[in-house]
Amino acid sequence: METIATGLPDFVLREARAEDCGLILALIRELAEYEKLSHEVVATEEVLRETLFGEHPCAEVVFGEYQGEAVSYALFFHNFSTFTGRPGIYLEDIYVKPEMRGRGYGKCLLTWVARLAVERKCSRMEWSVLDWNEPSIRFYRSLGAVAMDEWTAQRLTGTALDEVAAMFTGDTA
Repeated sequence: METIATGLPDFVLREARAEDCGLILALIRELAEYEKLSHEVVATEEVLRETLFGEHPCAEVVFGEYQGEAVSYALFFHNFSTFTGRPGIYLEDIYVKPEMRGRGYGKCLLTWVARLAVERKCSRMEWSVLDWNEPSIRFYRSLGAVAMDEWTAQRLTGTALDEVAAMFTGDTA
C-alpha cells in the first residue's frame, strides 16, 4: 500500500512491512511503558516477523507518520461474531507518542480502522482500555463507544494455558 493521505497536515497512514518489525517492537515497548506493563513484553523482532508477515499472518499494523516519522500505530486482527455471522475487528493496540497527542492522529487511526471494518463487512469493532486510562476512555466515549460492563475478559496464559491444553485427551494427529 502506498501512503494514504489523511487531511491532517504532514500526516499520512502506511501499512507496515516486514522490515518495520524493529519499529513495531519499539512502539509496542513505548505503549507498554505508558500502560505500566513493560515487564510483560516478551515479543522480539523475529517473533513479530513470523506472526505478522509469515505464512499465516495473525494481525495487521498501520503506522501514522508525521513528516515521514512514525508517531503512532494501530495493530488489529479479525475476530468473529457467531450472533451476527460476520467478522469483526479487534483493535489490540492504538498508540500515539505522548508529544504528538491532541493533534487528531489517534482519531485518524481509529476512524481508518473503522472504515476498514465497514469495507470488510464486519459487524463490529472492539478493543480494551485499562480502567485507569481516563483520557482514552473519554476519547472513546466521545466517538460513541460503549463499555461492555456486563462482560469480563478471561485469559489463560503461561503455565495455566499449558496445563489446560494438556487436559485434552483426544487424538491430536
